[in-house]
Amino acid sequence: MAHRLLASPNRFSARFAFIFTISLSCTYLCYSIIFCRGTIMTNQAYDGRRCVTGKNAGSKKLLGKVESCATAAVDVKETQRDAGGTTTARSHWSEGKLSKNISVAQKYGNKKLPNALIVGVKKGGTRAVLEFIRIHPDVRALGTEPHFFDRNYDRGLDWYRGLMPRTLDSQITLEKTPSYFVTREAPRRISGMSHQTKLIVVVRNPVTRAISDYTQTLSKKPNLPTFEELAFKNRSLGTVDTAWNAIRIGMYIIHLENWLQYFRPSQMHFVSGERLITDPAGEMGRVQDFLGLKRIISDKHFYFNRTKGFPCLKKPESSSQPRCLGKSKGRTHVQIDQEVIEQLRDFYRPFNIKFYETVGQDFKWD
Repeated sequence: MAHRLLASPNRFSARFAFIFTISLSCTYLCYSIIFCRGTIMTNQAYDGRRCVTGKNAGSKKLLGKVESCATAAVDVKETQRDAGGTTTARSHWSEGKLSKNISVAQKYGNKKLPNALIVGVKKGGTRAVLEFIRIHPDVRALGTEPHFFDRNYDRGLDWYRGLMPRTLDSQITLEKTPSYFVTREAPRRISGMSHQTKLIVVVRNPVTRAISDYTQTLSKKPNLPTFEELAFKNRSLGTVDTAWNAIRIGMYIIHLENWLQYFRPSQMHFVSGERLITDPAGEMGRVQDFLGLKRIISDKHFYFNRTKGFPCLKKPESSSQPRCLGKSKGRTHVQIDQEVIEQLRDFYRPFNIKFYETVGQDFKWD
């Protein structure tokens, strides 16, 4: 009997110890789960904060990481649920994309050799094409004419690259020097830089172009001989002086044949200087297609300035004034005798016809 009484407390102690051990284990397990969940959420919050901090990092190595963080932030902020409860994401990056791309490129971009060149022609409308295409957010262009492939080639490609604006990998680097088209060494030199370079040539009725060229020179040299004296070796015989640069530039096919020795026709795009005035959006649409760009520049960007006689860009959001070309553009041409004009038309006609056939486009100058 006494033995049974002693065994009963021992069994009670064993049961108590077992229950206590089980309770302690459950408590530890619950605590561990709660602690781990809190740690994971804290790390996620920290990652979000780290993206914000990284956005201001100046190192080029951080560019890819910064961009992915910024994208993630936009995605999170713009994520919404529609009426059916489906999660959707929206992005407003397109608004103000031009100014954002420029500032980002200036901060994080690199100076690269140009992907595309406006190579000609003088007094054809090259400045207008440059100014119009520059409003595209995926284009960064040098504003001045570097004359690298005709006058400064001995300075080297590093010097040339240093002139370029900073661009992102997704952007096109562009420069304009109209004299390249008539420089014999330019095609070979540009091809030596890159066989893949895209070339834009703005052409215009060669008679009108020659008169415009003369008008510009006359404004700088008032004592210049008359247009007729310079254009003809013998006016009575109608012998045109092809050595005069204003005449020779308009013999487009002569210069084009030199370019086609180094570049495929598909690498060259010809802009009509006349259509650039009457339909700037249409011509710039084709330029954007040629460069592989989304068509962003459209009719809404232009208005016709009756005083200047050509289109201008409508007022940018950052400016109180519309953007037109300088005072030297759209100046009134000197008056040329109609008989002289007809003689020059006859002279250029065979050159024009061959040019039309080569580029597969009728510019209707005759």
